Amino acid sequence: MAKARTAPRKLPTQARSRVTIDVILTATARILQRDGFDRASTNRIAEAAGVSIGSLYQYFPSKEALVAALVERHMEQMSRVLVEEMDAVARAPLGTAVRRMVELMLRAHAVDPRLHKVLIEQVPRIGRLERVHQVEAHMAKLVRAYFEAHRHELRPKNLELAAFVVVQIVESLTHAATLHHPERLADGHLADEITTVVLRYLQD
Repeated sequence: MAKARTAPRKLPTQARSRVTIDVILTATARILQRDGFDRASTNRIAEAAGVSIGSLYQYFPSKEALVAALVERHMEQMSRVLVEEMDAVARAPLGTAVRRMVELMLRAHAVDPRLHKVLIEQVPRIGRLERVHQVEAHMAKLVRAYFEAHRHELRPKNLELAAFVVVQIVESLTHAATLHHPERLADGHLADEITTVVLRYLQD
């Protein structure tokens, strides 16, 4: 069986085209959350978006290409939440910085937890799992830079390993909350507990 094409046919160059793509991707998200990947179809997505199937195919050659583009948009939204405030975190004391990092990760995953759950379940099928890892890798790089500036306060000596461990702790717990208890993403108690775990690892 031929592998479905996941790259878009063309990229939007005009404002009107960008609006059309945004409408199509928003409809894709709605259909995925309502029907799941297997039952979603380009015809259903085009109908939900209010565009012709021909207009949809101008940009996306397949359902997989739509989902791949949706992954890209969602991960960009998550990354934006992290990057916009990490500069302020870099100047904060350790306890404050860890708590703020945890809150940022929770907020990033709260962008659209229902969509995030669907995409995580479908990402391996369309070869976009590496995009999820890129967000983690970027966060690890930012954390590593912070640790370098505060190494005298930290128990671990291998700062690259420490950054990996901390990001994986925060990401794993945040990811579990997104999939199973999305209401906890806005719960300050969860942020408190994750912060406690991370600070004990870094300082004990």
